Amino acid sequence: MIIVFVETSAAGVTETSLETVTFARGLGAEVDAVVVGDLPSGAADELAKHGVREVHHATGEAFGAYSGAAWASAVQSVAAGADAVLAPGTPRGLEVLAHLAARLDVAMAANVVAVSDGVAVRQVLGGAVLEEMRLADSPALLAVAGHAVEATPAADAGAGTVREFAPEVAAADLVARVVSVEPVESVDASGLTSASVVVGAGRGAGGPDGFDAVAELAQLLGGALGVSRVVTSLGWRPHHEQIGQTGSRISPDLYIPCGISGAIQHWAGCASSKTILAINTDPEAPMVTKATYAVVGDMHEIVPAVVAELRRRHP
Repeated sequence: MIIVFVETSAAGVTETSLETVTFARGLGAEVDAVVVGDLPSGAADELAKHGVREVHHATGEAFGAYSGAAWASAVQSVAAGADAVLAPGTPRGLEVLAHLAARLDVAMAANVVAVSDGVAVRQVLGGAVLEEMRLADSPALLAVAGHAVEATPAADAGAGTVREFAPEVAAADLVARVVSVEPVESVDASGLTSASVVVGAGRGAGGPDGFDAVAELAQLLGGALGVSRVVTSLGWRPHHEQIGQTGSRISPDLYIPCGISGAIQHWAGCASSKTILAINTDPEAPMVTKATYAVVGDMHEIVPAVVAELRRRHP
């Protein structure tokens, strides 16, 4: 049996959790899910469609707010006898799995993209290198990298039955927990992470006024605008548009990075793109050498020309 720690939001099961369930199905064993705290309406049905046999729903006052240690204790209470415990490679999934690894005294593999014959393949150095890690412990603990697989319903749906349980939580597990939440300006980055086309811009934009053409190109292609870390660090664009290791990870059908050199941290966020068309003045830039196609030239000349041609063809 495989246990998957599943994250939810008001909208239901998160996309990264459904990806992790899909990944778990490929390991060849029955898949159960653990949800701690809120279980949104329809979440169990969605998990069933993706092959989950049973949803273990941890309830109780201790789980009303997030606590890494307490949530790990809930996962541990249903992990006995499991061959593996998986979690999405999100900040919360990584923390819960790290607590569980310490409790069980087993190794944890993070940023996993594949498993075969007891060996996990994981991304290191921001995704620039793949490392093999032998899974010698039981259960195997795996944090699955975002977009390692595409979330797909199972050929044979699971039962998705819900089992409510209220595990005991030690006082020590609640020392570090969320005690209050302050509202912030609402920012929705889902358009970037779910877009089929993303147009990116980096230092080559030249300044905060250098994004008009790339933003227009993204709009004409029905896509989203993304930027590199240096752009947000300089205050040229908001952080929720950042692509990379400390930003969003994208996997569009087409990614058009303009004036982006392609540092390891940025590549970690865009390596899953199906096709990359790079525009850069430097023919030796990492993004150019890794791209599917490349145009060597000034983005301020090339992008407006592409925009003009698109408008001519589709007035």
